[in-house]
Amino acid sequence: MLSQRSAGVLLHPTSLPSLGGIGDLGPQAYAFVDFLASSGLGLWQVLPLSPPGLGNSPYSAISAFAGNPLLISLERLAERGWLEKEKIRNQPPPRTTIDFEAVKAYKMPLLQRAAQNFLDRSNGDLARFAAFKRDHAWWLEDFVLFDVIRQTHNGATWSSWPKELARREAEGLHKFGVDRQRELEVERVIQFAFFEQWQSLRQYCRQRSVRIVGDVAIFVNYDCADVWRNPDLFFLDADLQPTVVAGVPPDAFSETGQRWGNPLYRWDVCKARGYDWWIQRMKHTLETCDIVRLDHFRGFESFWEIPANEPTAVHGKWVPGPRDDLFQALQASLGDLPFIAEDLGLITEEVHALRERLGMPGMKILQFGFGDPGAHIYLPQNFEPNCVVYTGTHDNDTTLGWWESSAGAEEKSYAATYFGEARDGIHWAFIRAAFSSVARLAIVPLQDFLGLGSEARMNTPSLTNGNWGWRFAPDALTNQLAEKIAALSSVCDRTQQALRVDQQSYGEVREDFAA
Repeated sequence: MLSQRSAGVLLHPTSLPSLGGIGDLGPQAYAFVDFLASSGLGLWQVLPLSPPGLGNSPYSAISAFAGNPLLISLERLAERGWLEKEKIRNQPPPRTTIDFEAVKAYKMPLLQRAAQNFLDRSNGDLARFAAFKRDHAWWLEDFVLFDVIRQTHNGATWSSWPKELARREAEGLHKFGVDRQRELEVERVIQFAFFEQWQSLRQYCRQRSVRIVGDVAIFVNYDCADVWRNPDLFFLDADLQPTVVAGVPPDAFSETGQRWGNPLYRWDVCKARGYDWWIQRMKHTLETCDIVRLDHFRGFESFWEIPANEPTAVHGKWVPGPRDDLFQALQASLGDLPFIAEDLGLITEEVHALRERLGMPGMKILQFGFGDPGAHIYLPQNFEPNCVVYTGTHDNDTTLGWWESSAGAEEKSYAATYFGEARDGIHWAFIRAAFSSVARLAIVPLQDFLGLGSEARMNTPSLTNGNWGWRFAPDALTNQLAEKIAALSSVCDRTQQALRVDQQSYGEVREDFAA
């Protein structure tokens, strides 16, 4: 899977400088792919693409399968005749941060109008829509039910809905479906639009020799369609409330650990069902991206189980995960698994051994390498080829922000000794170290390529608000930057070879694949 040296960028599509208040799958996404190709970069790593729930976090989604409607490009809908062009002439201009509530208030009514127009106008897309509904019915029908019921109950958690809906009684669900037929069909159309636009962008990436690195969180949000649909797969009590939840124990960064609150899987039930939900989840993910980063990989070996009535993560315990058994089932069903293991944090020899048995590359974060000597596992001299090196991740400060405000004096001293004088900035010293290392994949957050400080940080895990909103400026991706990256990609043997495909113009690709 990682036989070729490659490099890429970590950037969630919401961070693109699109119109409408949030990054989307429209023209700016295609321009970004062009920038990657001209820079010799062959990887675009994104965060989960699902509709976010609590705190607008893509890791706290209301579905493991659905797409985020806010990523749908209104411009491309207008090009296809789904939306009147005059309706989007005054879209909010690009801003440096996302106001999620304002974006939802502006964009969701327009998406619903576009879906209504689509349903009312017979055109050639209807056949593709019918095929989409047929092929995706196994997750789509439950999701649209969940989403519309949730909307009619003002976003209330599913377990608080009327009994016949919370417990999925056949008569209650049937009556709701009959009463809300049009609303359910509108939600199906919105999902169709998302996946049409995403697959169009993926096709464009293939033509530019760019592979998508997706992201799968091991745990799911309690308030999501998947727990509502599959309560037997999770530790829930008679009132459908979690009895135990996920997190991590206390460590040097937190005296009380982290209580994430996700419901924990009943792995015995998952196994008895042949891991069907997991196989569906990974199959679906591999149909939307080329490589998958598995968040919190150590939880597959052992996970921290916290009683749901505990306010912190202190009083938890380690419980064995599915280990090899799950991945053997996935491989038997799906074949080779192009996975990257997020093996950060408290990692035991057993976790390393599981990853190595599975042949998965782990992650190396350069920012972690300058603490005590034990942190040197994150420095290039200790890498093995089968790994992925990052300057930092979406959970870290930017490299410049780390240097200016987050790093301690000793860390800065060690880093200065390691890199020497960095005339074009500490971020470029980190980037060169990543690119020149033996790691087969090197991925850099766009913020580091742009040399941005802490104001451009994507997520601070300890904060419940104010995350996920960063966006880059429309004029940030210059030819000079592309040339600098391309030169480094070339000398470090990471430049991509062009695929032998029929070349199409940008406009042709938009017409052929866009919704």
